[in-house]
Amino acid sequence: MDYAIPTGALLVIGVVLAVVAQVKGWRPSLAVTLAVGIGARVVILVFSAVEAWQPIDYINSFRPAGQAVLDHTNPINSGWHFLPTIPYVYGLLMAVGIPWSVAGRLVTVVADIILIPLVGKLAANETSRLRAFQYACNPLAILVASLHGQVEPVSLVFAVGAYVVARGPSWTPGPWLLSRPSDMWRQLVAPDGATRRAVYAGLLMGMALCAKSWPVILIPGMLLFLPSLRSRLVSLVMAAVPPVLFLLSMPLGGWIRWDQLSEVLRTIGLRPSDVRPITGEWGWTALLNHGDYELTAWKLKVGQYLIYAAAAACLIVWRRAHPVDVTIAVVLAFMIFTPRLGAQYLMWFMPFLVARPTRWAWPCIIGCSAWAATGYLVLTQFRAQDWAALHAPWAMSSVLLFPLIIAAMPWERLRMRSGPPPAPNLAAPAMTT
Repeated sequence: MDYAIPTGALLVIGVVLAVVAQVKGWRPSLAVTLAVGIGARVVILVFSAVEAWQPIDYINSFRPAGQAVLDHTNPINSGWHFLPTIPYVYGLLMAVGIPWSVAGRLVTVVADIILIPLVGKLAANETSRLRAFQYACNPLAILVASLHGQVEPVSLVFAVGAYVVARGPSWTPGPWLLSRPSDMWRQLVAPDGATRRAVYAGLLMGMALCAKSWPVILIPGMLLFLPSLRSRLVSLVMAAVPPVLFLLSMPLGGWIRWDQLSEVLRTIGLRPSDVRPITGEWGWTALLNHGDYELTAWKLKVGQYLIYAAAAACLIVWRRAHPVDVTIAVVLAFMIFTPRLGAQYLMWFMPFLVARPTRWAWPCIIGCSAWAATGYLVLTQFRAQDWAALHAPWAMSSVLLFPLIIAAMPWERLRMRSGPPPAPNLAAPAMTT
């Protein structure tokens, strides 16, 4: 990658600004924060658009999906195995003549810019402007949105929006579980004043699922913001509406025949058994595979069961915690046990951890960003055998992040507390690439 050095320098500047803002207690205005966030993302978008090297999935998966929409053929294929929502946008941008090197990234950059004020809204305390500024400087978010063009920011902008809407203007903890059938019936039939926001939050979460399927792990946190069983059921039902509509849009719009819907569902992989068993990029499977990619079904299955168990454990242990803390715990636990991971997955927890930082939040953010930046900016300087020789130790080195990820979980916030969370630990080295 020709622009690795200026890109890396800009990311390091962002980290320094975020850390200094924490130490000095900066509260920049939204205009200043957006100027910083937009400037950094647009500069790296331009670097990436004029670069000869392009991410392989950006060229071989995302672009064909958008072209298929233009050609009125099925955009769901071996390269794109999600709902057609994002390919529709790709196709629209390509149809108006925007070059693909910009068009594909424009979707994610715009979404990530909208996330900046939403992270401040999610913080919902006197540190809101600080948290928005820190997210504007987040190095991994910038890399994923502006360089890779991965659609994580699109899922996250809808998911974080769902959290903000579900919480409402004021929020008090509701019951996590109901112990008596009479309580369940009362909450099902009694109006609670939250039905409208439950509808909107569910629709937003449904849009998050239309971009990718992984936001399903964010649904418990959203539901905990709602006050009753009635509002939670309403929100769950509404979350299913956008995915169903986008699925039906394919035969209705003529991209596929009605009898091809079952094939599309298999390709999307709604069942855990349909997930392609790619392992070896991260964590324990990287150690077992010595850093090489492998298609190993049993490792995927073991990892899925570990994820289910870890998520259930987090929901039990943090059952009395703030919903954002519950989400942080679940998503960070996912990172420990997942059998497969792309560097963009590390963005899943970023808005939540920035909005409500734990004591070890920034060492975790900086460490994960440095690991991902090494893959994005350093390994891309090499080709073929040289790349493969460096990829293996890089993949296996991911386990070095596990102590930081575990430390960054909200251990000190197992129960709901009033006031803002404690200040994060900033005793961490600056990010290098």
